[in-house]
Amino acid sequence: MSLDSDVIVDRRRIRRKLTFWRVVAALIAIAAIIAVGAVATPGGRGSLAASGSIARVNIEGLIRSDQERVAALERLEKSKAAAVVVHINSPGGTTAGSEQLYDALVRLKAKKPLVVVVEGLAASGGYIAAIASDHIVAQQSSLVGSIGVLFQFPNFSELLKTVGVKVEEVKSSPLKAAPNGFEPTSPEARAALDALVKDSYAWFRNLVKERRGMDDELLEKVADGRVFTGHQAVDLKLIDQLGDEKTAVAWLVAQKGVKSDLPVQDYKLTPRFGDLTFLRTAASITLDALGLSAIARQVEQAGVVQAVDRLNLDGMLALWHPAGGN
Repeated sequence: MSLDSDVIVDRRRIRRKLTFWRVVAALIAIAAIIAVGAVATPGGRGSLAASGSIARVNIEGLIRSDQERVAALERLEKSKAAAVVVHINSPGGTTAGSEQLYDALVRLKAKKPLVVVVEGLAASGGYIAAIASDHIVAQQSSLVGSIGVLFQFPNFSELLKTVGVKVEEVKSSPLKAAPNGFEPTSPEARAALDALVKDSYAWFRNLVKERRGMDDELLEKVADGRVFTGHQAVDLKLIDQLGDEKTAVAWLVAQKGVKSDLPVQDYKLTPRFGDLTFLRTAASITLDALGLSAIARQVEQAGVVQAVDRLNLDGMLALWHPAGGN
């Protein structure tokens, strides 16, 4: 009987040790993957890639305020990169984030020759970023424009009335936290929002007019919220030239005196590990292999949470979203 007890105790001790070493092995494997990813990705070698070359910067997806991106562009200002090609493929985002990105690109342009290439879309906030450059190149089928802003909010008042729910509140003034979505929007709240939208829209219009050298007549034609193809945008002065990255580099060579034989190398703006999907996937596979499936599932779910968070845009938007208006 004593022998059986000793065997059980030994087995438990071995199991605890095995679990401990599994965790240690998992942590080492994840650390190794992150280290390799940091070096292998453009973000990990961004400063090296930019040295003695033309730096390629990618602006993709929704644009929000991002201090890491600003810091990366400031590092690029001080790098040995001969010039910068900014690729944009974005429907826009928040007006504050778009303005922040515009300002950072203008500062970069003061230090380095800079040209913008519209990949597929530079709309609203994406177009705000594009006009930081003195020269914009786009393909014929690219979409640009959507000059306008919006303020969207859901209103659940009718639904709450149907289910018999009433939201009570005590506030310091009538327009505090208005609109809140729990009651019909008052004329005063709507007028306040309208003033916000008009003010931001006027800033956007004036920026386009100044940066693109438009007269009032042409500005009225392009600033009604529509997007235009690259082919249309040339005549409307929204872009300067049809083409691709090679076209942009040729412009840098001809107009800015950049050497024609310089390579174009990626410069990652936001090398955040949370955005490296392959690292999260590799970590999940490693944990699964080590018998830590529960932790692996949590790692995968973290990616879903981040994806949802990226869609949570707050405040005034400069966003092209056909399903919800311009």
